[in-house]
Amino acid sequence: MTDLFQSELDGYLARLTSLLEARAFTDAVPLAEEALKRFSDSAELLRIYAITLHQLDRRDEALRLLYKAEKLSPDSLEVQCNLASLEVADGRADEAIERMRAALRLRPGHPIILLTLGNALMAAARYAQARDSYAMATYGAPSHPGLRLNVAAAELAIDHPEQSAIHAQEALQIAPGMGPAYAMLGHTHRVRGQSAEALQAYLRAEELEPAQSEHPYHAGMMLDDLARFDEAQMAYARALERNAGHGAALSQRVFTLRRLCQWSELETLSAQLRVAVAEGMAGITPFGFLAEDASAGEQRHCAETFAAAIDTQMAPLRRQLAFAHSMPAPKTPIRVGFVSNGFGEHATGLLIVAMLEALAGSELELHLYATAPNDGGAIRARLEAVCHVDDVSGLSEAPLAQRIHADRIELLIDLTVFSSGSNAKLFALRPAPIQVNWLGYPGTSGAPWMDYMLADAVVQPDSLRATVSEKVVRLPRCFQPNDPSRKIPKAPSREKCGLPARGTVFACFNASYKINPQAFNRFLGILDQTPDSVLWLLSGPENADQRLREHVVQAGIAAERLIFMAKLPHAEYLAQYEHVDLFLDTLPYNAHTTASDALWAGCPVLTFAGETFAGRVATSLLQHAGLPELVTEDEASFVALAVSLGSNHEALQLLRHHLSHQRKHGKLFDMVGYASDFRRALQAMVARRRIGRPAADIDIQ
Repeated sequence: MTDLFQSELDGYLARLTSLLEARAFTDAVPLAEEALKRFSDSAELLRIYAITLHQLDRRDEALRLLYKAEKLSPDSLEVQCNLASLEVADGRADEAIERMRAALRLRPGHPIILLTLGNALMAAARYAQARDSYAMATYGAPSHPGLRLNVAAAELAIDHPEQSAIHAQEALQIAPGMGPAYAMLGHTHRVRGQSAEALQAYLRAEELEPAQSEHPYHAGMMLDDLARFDEAQMAYARALERNAGHGAALSQRVFTLRRLCQWSELETLSAQLRVAVAEGMAGITPFGFLAEDASAGEQRHCAETFAAAIDTQMAPLRRQLAFAHSMPAPKTPIRVGFVSNGFGEHATGLLIVAMLEALAGSELELHLYATAPNDGGAIRARLEAVCHVDDVSGLSEAPLAQRIHADRIELLIDLTVFSSGSNAKLFALRPAPIQVNWLGYPGTSGAPWMDYMLADAVVQPDSLRATVSEKVVRLPRCFQPNDPSRKIPKAPSREKCGLPARGTVFACFNASYKINPQAFNRFLGILDQTPDSVLWLLSGPENADQRLREHVVQAGIAAERLIFMAKLPHAEYLAQYEHVDLFLDTLPYNAHTTASDALWAGCPVLTFAGETFAGRVATSLLQHAGLPELVTEDEASFVALAVSLGSNHEALQLLRHHLSHQRKHGKLFDMVGYASDFRRALQAMVARRRIGRPAADIDIQ
């Protein structure tokens, strides 16, 4: 090529490079097409055009151009690295690894090859090898801060947060204003449970990179952990300002506003959230979506979208682990595993402990995998007395999955799913051949790794079958167990509880996010029609109580008729129900454990059945407690019955007498019977597998 032609080609390449650096990819296309008419045999021109097309998501065309460039210049390091990067993007990390290893044999120790190889190894979930590749690259490029950050990411992936922090600090020594390095420091603090330190790191990253949406989002999550909810929702709002399509920030902001009872923007944001779910926006958390006024079908769609992202993320590690599940001999005892962060003084532990005690001595081998440390409480001690309890709080998904698989667990139950402390990534690795969604998350997981949902015919009627991705196993009683050994101490006086000496006491001790404007307006309507009554609520976070008082005053009701109870130890909290005449439920998300608590304490619960699992739990509890008449048909009948009962002391006493009888003789609190049904449900699921049948819907009679 003459100097004149080379100068012209160089001009094209320089202009295209400038457009790529400015991210003006669309503008670069006609210029590249023009240049190719003149210089169709330029490997570098083909390579730059391929990068442009890849950025425009024209991946097939980009690959075609890169393969052509490879033929023209087979020794081009840049072409080989670009091909490997595209192979990684296409989910072909193993091919990229082989390509880079071949390049490395020709140019040993080259930092760009080692960097690209490390990226491919990370994509294949071969984190330790990726760490080594990145580390070797730092020798060839010791002043490159990005390489130090890559080493930090790999160290974090193999559960070395302290080492990860060291490398992030090294990156900052080279480039003190590097926002991603502060974000990495935030991740290392977060993994170690250091929320305050993580927050400061994320805020510093946001300061350095104000256009990035991830930094304020992560800051919001740490503010959430620190119970600084109003600051958290503002951080989520900043993330959304930078990226309106940030599904996680949108769902977290809506859920946080619900917890704060901050309703001014809620109607608009909630409508946006439902549209985002319908459009398949990534990152929307299914648990928070349960509190939205959405259908069970919408909830399934939300869960499936969320689960699909996790499934894709965990696929490389799942392929690497490649668990094989052998078939046990016919008479082998069933090894059952339960995974939760709630094996202590937690709603989960309180619900399951008596049932597990009733299963002790059965042919089932029970293993509890506790993902939160031992709290030293009585519930944990009771669980340890009847089950194998493994404290796995220090393990990440891969080693925990290996532990479960090594324990030959045949049926593994997820007690959290998408609730706080989610183990979805663990279950996506498929450590057990049968995996079951039960108790902690009131809805379908939408997950390809979950085989069964354990429910009952009230929360999961035939009419809702199409809204569940799992096969459904229905118990003949309420799916939610109880602890009938709980002792209820004598309550303090009404005055000490902050209650008036006389008058009807309505209560709703549901979490604040369940009390939406519609539910609260129902409560106000009841107060308005029962002049001597008060409403007793669980105190909410920050200014939530004051906001609710303001709503009461705006409705023309005296603020002192709204009374708040601080969170108490469980036994003391149960004692308060002695003063409650009627518990008022919420929709679309019912009282669950709280409804069980109220009924066990002898307090009647008033509800009306919703159209989702989360909105039908109280209905199931009441029907199995022999009180179907406390399930109303609609909002008007709910208010009318509450007003009627609130003015009828004799009827309330009759309901309390009925519940007293149910405590001793009713099936709702019969944990020996529940354990028998539960055991038969597990046996039915396992039997199908052992005889070679696929998972199927099962009704336990």
